[in-house]
Amino acid sequence: MNKELNISLEPKLASDECYYRPIVALKLGIKENEITLIRVIRKSIDARQRMVKINLGVVVYWGESAPKIEKPVFKYENVAQKDPVVIVGAGPAGLFAALRFIELGMKPIIVERGKAVNDRKKDIAAIYQEHIINPDSNYGFGEGGAGTFSDGKLYTRSKKRGDIKRILEVFHYHGAQDEILIDAHPHIGTNVLPRVISKIRESILNAGGEILFNSRVIDFTIHEGRVCGVELKDGSRIDGKAVVLATGHSARDIYELLHRKGITLEAKSFAMGVRVEHPQEIIDTIQYHRPGRGKYLPAAAYSFAEQVEGRGVYSFCMCPGGVIVPAATAPDEHVVNGMSPSGRNTPFANSGMVVEIRTEDLKDYNHYETFAGLEFQRQTEQLSFRMAGKTQFAPGQRLVDFLDGRLSATLPRSSFRPGVVSSPMHEWLPSFIRQRLQIGFKQIARKSSGFVTNEAMILGVESRTSSPVRIPRNESTLEHIHCTGLFPCGEGAGYAGGIVSSAVDGERCAEQVYSLYGRS
Repeated sequence: MNKELNISLEPKLASDECYYRPIVALKLGIKENEITLIRVIRKSIDARQRMVKINLGVVVYWGESAPKIEKPVFKYENVAQKDPVVIVGAGPAGLFAALRFIELGMKPIIVERGKAVNDRKKDIAAIYQEHIINPDSNYGFGEGGAGTFSDGKLYTRSKKRGDIKRILEVFHYHGAQDEILIDAHPHIGTNVLPRVISKIRESILNAGGEILFNSRVIDFTIHEGRVCGVELKDGSRIDGKAVVLATGHSARDIYELLHRKGITLEAKSFAMGVRVEHPQEIIDTIQYHRPGRGKYLPAAAYSFAEQVEGRGVYSFCMCPGGVIVPAATAPDEHVVNGMSPSGRNTPFANSGMVVEIRTEDLKDYNHYETFAGLEFQRQTEQLSFRMAGKTQFAPGQRLVDFLDGRLSATLPRSSFRPGVVSSPMHEWLPSFIRQRLQIGFKQIARKSSGFVTNEAMILGVESRTSSPVRIPRNESTLEHIHCTGLFPCGEGAGYAGGIVSSAVDGERCAEQVYSLYGRS
């Protein structure tokens, strides 16, 4: 027999089956030795009350032999001689589109401006050591996209768009931890994700797909009104049945290329702000309602969402036990982002704290038309770069000083390895962002005592939460609304917001390409 149960336990009791096995037996009214298998299928933390609980969803088998649990296996047959399709970008949208094309019997050819994971690591090291940014290989560009060296969070609210479980299973099949299949907020970790991405590359290449690194797209090939290929910087041309455009939210040159080609774009809302960093022990104390989290609880996370003067002010990409990293994609810009290793074991917690920006907020940039948000984003990043002395140091300010409007005489320790310089961010951040952040932080402080502290610091700027531009598409076919053969995809197209939702969108686009062009 078997039965699914939900049990709520103290952290220690949930840490090992030897503790919760007798509890399960008691719930079922059976003896412990009758149980042949307890399989955990869900796990989450409930810290809403003073006593923190771990919620486990389990399937219990008793009175029969323990069944063999079959893990999903994905078969990628050889497609070397099948119809080709071009994918621009090797982020999660592009990689998962490629895997899905292989399953459907089409040959993916991925064109990626950046480098493979191991080569990309050298360019990232140069940012720390020499403050040099390679515009084609950095935290934003390269194999695996912005997520590869930026945490690997797999939580998404976009559950209606596709099979989230399948995406997690593909990651697991390629080497991600077992825990991602059961945790409520799954996380791979920046130290593990590069190996997973390398395994996905192997699957694509072993099945006859192609991946062209160091290959920047400079034009699209259009035949009889249909996009059927791309032209690369080296002069070569790659043709296919269609083009899946999965370039991520930072490929500004692609938006400019589309505009020059007369391919419709539209402005959309986005968000910008700062990254706030605390000692992790402060966040643990706030979230777990006690000093120290103990042996059986992970580094605590948080999520805040406030309304300030008609705009959302909210936390974004919260990284418990994490570090802040330099995420600019051009030498004269400064951008910060956050990530956590799989163990989430650093002494720091950080999160983006951002303000919603709508098109009507950018009246001074109206002459840029569709690119108003893009230009505002660029100019703010350039300002942050100048305020940090034209280096990859980050401008920083104690959170209390930011709220009180004074320059910080000293700064607390930070995980940001290039270094932090004291900066009057209360003066130079755009006023409608600064004012809403100040109010938002004060609202958060009223709900979470201890969050606003002299030990917390803000760093600038958190500006790449999403793209300020959308590439509009027909939602039934996923093609561009006016340009057949072109399938805008993922974050860069404005249809996803993270690794999993981008991967889902990549699969959906692959299925639509196959439906429209793969059977001819």
